[in-house]
Amino acid sequence: MGTGTNESAALSGRTTRTLVAVLALVGVFISGYLTYVELKGIEPVCLPEAACDVVLSSPYARVWGVPLALLGLLMYALLMGLGLLDRGRKTGKQGLAPVGIFSVALAGTLYSAYLFYLQAVEIHAFCTWCLASALVVSAILVLSGRRLIVAR
Repeated sequence: MGTGTNESAALSGRTTRTLVAVLALVGVFISGYLTYVELKGIEPVCLPEAACDVVLSSPYARVWGVPLALLGLLMYALLMGLGLLDRGRKTGKQGLAPVGIFSVALAGTLYSAYLFYLQAVEIHAFCTWCLASALVVSAILVLSGRRLIVAR
């Protein structure tokens, strides 16, 4: 019986790692697109009722002069790098990579919640790309948290 449980847990761990990697890649594409838009000075393609241009040109779209999209790109790249470290482990034990993934995703989710608040209360406009990124990092948080709990 113990072998089946271990195989099931291993499959769950592999599936979770794969989902996190795919989501991080989606995040790289979203934040990469927004970084490109920012650097080229062009208007982003957005859903009809959204106001991505308003959000992305607001004073909140930069931290210390650095576009938030670029910081998001770095965050997702870090998540992918941690995911690669995690996948490279040959032993059955978890290293620090899963904790790192959870920690980075937690920070990203909390900051995304703050940015959502700013969009709703201060900017009075929403960016669908920003909301999609918030959903992606939140999903990574849930998956990585589940993985840490299951591994206990």
